[in-house]
Amino acid sequence: MGSARLNEIVMFCDRLLRTTEIGDYGGAANGLQVENKGRVKLIAAAVDASLATVRLAAAAKADLLLVHHGLFWGPSHPWTRKRYALLRALLDADMAVYSSHLPLDAHSKLGNNAQLCAALGFTRMRPFFFSHGQKIGLQVQKPVEREKLAQMVKRAVGTDVRVIPGGPEVCRRIGVVTGGAGGDLKVAAAEGVDTFITGEGPHWTYALAEELGLNIIYAGHYATETFGVKALAANLAKRFKIPWVFIDHPTGL
Repeated sequence: MGSARLNEIVMFCDRLLRTTEIGDYGGAANGLQVENKGRVKLIAAAVDASLATVRLAAAAKADLLLVHHGLFWGPSHPWTRKRYALLRALLDADMAVYSSHLPLDAHSKLGNNAQLCAALGFTRMRPFFFSHGQKIGLQVQKPVEREKLAQMVKRAVGTDVRVIPGGPEVCRRIGVVTGGAGGDLKVAAAEGVDTFITGEGPHWTYALAEELGLNIIYAGHYATETFGVKALAANLAKRFKIPWVFIDHPTGL
């Protein structure tokens, strides 16, 4: 089994994802969050950096954990109890952690939105949904019956979806933003889509979708964000000639 230098992988990811250029939430801390002794023989890709995924990655003998949701969304101290166990697990496994949130969402080929659109067979997509200084989603003009589209999304993500039928029965302009964009329906509607595919949203979005005349397909925050880390890991594995595995730890949300 071969290996690659961690610093070379990190530099490549930072350039590929434009890590320092893409705006994000303050707690995202995109890039290398934890280093190891410097070599990578196996990449593990996961949606979330958590004690459970770190332990699963360690069991797979991975020494780099590539995630969409990193370690530092809230206060990063004190490192006690479960947080200590997480730190201990990382150090014991000599495992590095690289996180990419909106930079991975926004990537035109490897991103969650691009990969979900590809899984749906969408082409000729345009940037959509302004967030933190850039458009992070994609939209497509394609006539498709709402029920058929819901079934397409269900097959793509591999789990049940929830439909809010607030718009037309035949969708013609479809916007895609993976994850938790349901609270920003007005942003989607303002850009002219009649159907919005995202991961999740709060209860009040049902009434708002009806008011806006917008179809919503909620396909799961976790399920819609497995695409990007898989695509990025596969890309790195091919470039650096090292294997990768996907650590599946679904939340059902």
